[in-house]
Amino acid sequence: MNLQVYLAGEIHTDWRDAIISACEGLDIDWLGPVTDHAASDDCGVEIFGAEDDKFWHDRKGALLNAIRTKTGIERCDVLVVCFGEKYRQWNAAFDAGYAAALGTPIIVLHPPEHDHALKEIDAAANAVARTPEEVARALRYVTTGRL
Repeated sequence: MNLQVYLAGEIHTDWRDAIISACEGLDIDWLGPVTDHAASDDCGVEIFGAEDDKFWHDRKGALLNAIRTKTGIERCDVLVVCFGEKYRQWNAAFDAGYAAALGTPIIVLHPPEHDHALKEIDAAANAVARTPEEVARALRYVTTGRL
């Protein structure tokens, strides 16, 4: 079974690489946001021109990034969303909500400390994982039917 998997969420750790590496050999196409933080923040003004007001600077980038994010989430078969420990990931919550509204299966990845804060997102998910390895094992099971 070929899957399109969108890896949403925090960009400050290597959780994406860990999942992709652990899924080597599986028929999975990986999708996701731009994970270069500076490029993601500045893409709008780099392409469409500078803005004096930080609000409009950020808005240009957010609107351009939304094209990639929306298209990727709409195309994916499964959304994996990681909530990290260091930052609040409003974008990750938004991505999970968008996928849930589309009826896309969701695997949430977060530490136990976030259980209460993410209870609604966890309730909308098909699975809640604690480690990238658990996500990879779940994707291996989904694609092959084997444990």
